This record gives sequence, C-alpha cells and structure tokens, in this order.
Amino acid sequence: MLNRSALVVRPAKPYLEWARALDDSGIVPDPQDEQTVYLIPPVELPEDEGAVLESIYKEVFERELFGWHTDESQWPKRRTYKMFLEWFNIEIHTIVEDLCAAPIFDDELEE
Repeated sequence: MLNRSALVVRPAKPYLEWARALDDSGIVPDPQDEQTVYLIPPVELPEDEGAVLESIYKEVFERELFGWHTDESQWPKRRTYKMFLEWFNIEIHTIVEDLCAAPIFDDELEE
C-alpha cells in the first residue's frame, strides 16, 4: 500500500458551463468519461480531507482547466477553494495499492 491517497475530480455544472462558453460546437467534457487520477498526500481520517484538498486544489484546478483549454487568459481569474468545490465533484480514495513490480517514475522528468 502506498503512502498516498487518490483524488478523482469530475466536472460539475459550473465547469461544464465554462467549457460550453468557450466553444459553440456544443462539445463539453463528459463527467462520466475516464478522469485523471491524482496521487495526493495521505488522508488518514475523513476530517483530514478538507485540509489535504485545500493544500493541493490550486494545482489540480489549473491542471483541469488546462486539460480543456490551454489559453490561460480564458480561465476564471479568481479561483478559490470554494469555487473548486463548486466546479468539481470530488472523490477521495484512501487505500492505494501498487500491484506493479516496476518502480513508479514520472515520465515528464525522464530525459
């Protein structure tokens, strides 16, 4: 078992409305599609969730916005923790098991 928890964020109505406003094609993210899984600091107790989320929400928020639209000038300017909780449905999984024999590596750091 890893000393991490897993976070899945699914776009909620405000995010979908933002995405729809960027393009009149009618294409928006599908909350039921496969989502990115973020490894986050361990959440030991349910009451720790808020503190852990608050410590990482800015990065997750930016990654989710970038995943849909890379022009940062089109992103909401003031992205608060409260807004993050409104824009995404949050799933935290506290048990993360690694079933692979190979070590974990970050392919973005590999040269």
